[in-house]
Amino acid sequence: MLDELKNFDYITHYQTDAEEFDYFEKRIGPADHEVRRIREIIISEVPVNANLILDVGCGSGWVAKEFLRKNKKVISLDISKKNPSIVKQLYQSQNHFPLVADSFKLPLISDSVDCVIASEIIEHVIDPKEFLRELFRVAKKGGKVVISTPYKEKIRYVLCVHCNKKTPVNAHLHSFDEIILESFSKEIGAKKFRSLIFGNKALIFLRTHIILKYLPLSIWMAIDWLANKIYDKPLHIVCSLGKD
Repeated sequence: MLDELKNFDYITHYQTDAEEFDYFEKRIGPADHEVRRIREIIISEVPVNANLILDVGCGSGWVAKEFLRKNKKVISLDISKKNPSIVKQLYQSQNHFPLVADSFKLPLISDSVDCVIASEIIEHVIDPKEFLRELFRVAKKGGKVVISTPYKEKIRYVLCVHCNKKTPVNAHLHSFDEIILESFSKEIGAKKFRSLIFGNKALIFLRTHIILKYLPLSIWMAIDWLANKIYDKPLHIVCSLGKD
């Protein structure tokens, strides 16, 4: 499967993906709560003094929504033209800069961004280490790269009706844990690495979001931590890479 990725036309694929699917559709129930907690943890990892934030794979533009109201500057980057265009209209500000670009070839100078966010993106890219290397390149000294991805995901495949070859569900090409991600961070030169593992599968399956959605992040994380001690099945990981 990995050998076939060398010929994967990811640019056309994700441009088509943005046209065919609605990244602005409202989630409900457990999915909404799950995504909310991922985003809250990412937000907690962004340095308070970060002024310019790059959102790689901006999707619905939640990063712009969160940080523009805090008077931060946000670059909403996506490989498709559609999503940045919509995000620009939704969150209009002189501090908002939509950008269409390939995340492997960022049109930004080195050491220019205070914080880079890539939420649920790395599992989709053909070369995760080189993807991180490019994000790390544009981060300023003293800045951060913050990523989220499924944790130890068992990638499932279906048979494509068009080519009769196996294709991964949700276009997830890779599975990660803290060991893999920390090894990548060391190889690209990051001196600081921090990971948070969370999102207990049992809590989600039991629909505890009905009650837990009312709790602040700190209390929810304590409950989630305890649940993972009892039933060790976390579904998500957020990592931050610091640049000296």
